[in-house]
Amino acid sequence: DVDIGDTLADPAQPEPLPLIAIDEPTLSMNFMVNTSPGYGQEGRYSSSRQLRERLYKETERDMALRVEDTPSPDTLRVAGRGILHLSILMENMRREGYEFMVGQPRVIYKEINGRKAEPVEVLTVDVAAEHGGTVIEYLGTRRAELLRMEAKDGRSRLEFHVPSRGLIGFRSRMLKATSGEIVLNHRFFQYEYFKGSIPQRQTGSILAMTAGEAEAYALDALQDRGRFFVEPGERVYVGQVIGESAREGDMLVNPQRSKKLTNMRAAASDRALKLAPAVKMSLEECLEYLNADELVELTPKSIRLRKTVLDENARRRAQKAAMEDA
Repeated sequence: DVDIGDTLADPAQPEPLPLIAIDEPTLSMNFMVNTSPGYGQEGRYSSSRQLRERLYKETERDMALRVEDTPSPDTLRVAGRGILHLSILMENMRREGYEFMVGQPRVIYKEINGRKAEPVEVLTVDVAAEHGGTVIEYLGTRRAELLRMEAKDGRSRLEFHVPSRGLIGFRSRMLKATSGEIVLNHRFFQYEYFKGSIPQRQTGSILAMTAGEAEAYALDALQDRGRFFVEPGERVYVGQVIGESAREGDMLVNPQRSKKLTNMRAAASDRALKLAPAVKMSLEECLEYLNADELVELTPKSIRLRKTVLDENARRRAQKAAMEDA
């Protein structure tokens, strides 16, 4: 067998070439068998055996990827060089027909001299000069340190040291903020002492409490509660995250509530529904949105957000048990 990095040499002079240095994994995620109600309906490969074979096969050609088993036979822990590295793997698997779920990205921490340390990366950004301030301001909230800035021909070249966790969602957010006029690349630098907390999402999720097709009437009545990720007519299931609440804490709603028909005619009963367009998030944006108790469901046709525990009563019992253990 021949592996990546092996040297084919003359038997008379078997001198191997020096191995290429490969960056350490900085983020890990759990890949799981899909347990949602629509399991197996949109993907060709959905079993734990197929998921395991595909991930371990990927390690044969991607030397920076690490895959390891967990106590659960339906869950594998996958570590890579950052959120982009792992999201490319997930997108490729989707296109190949795989159906699975992933958990919240987790930084791989270490301990140095008795103190918590995290991976830091060198980020280089090339952007139009008028957007340079936007990039610097956003990365400032992500604990980044500006090292160098050059301006030439109406463009700015910026270099930062930024924690790996600060790059989650950065690419998609900046592509929107700069209208696509941004070029960026990053590489692992070293482990440094933990740089402090990074602002997280303060709002809760809007959860479906019934299964079926979302009704325009129900979504219209709930518009003041937050923004929605689903369109009228789209099928949803119990425990699915169908929107982002405008307030803290999760909110249970009934997206199947339809208008009651009566023989009475009210003055405002026939007003036209004006629904705001549903928010369609990319895979990277979904990973940034995730809370610790949420998962992303990936199929060749859909990307959905859901709670790890779909049943509300079971979810409350699990939260109560976790608080008692703490």
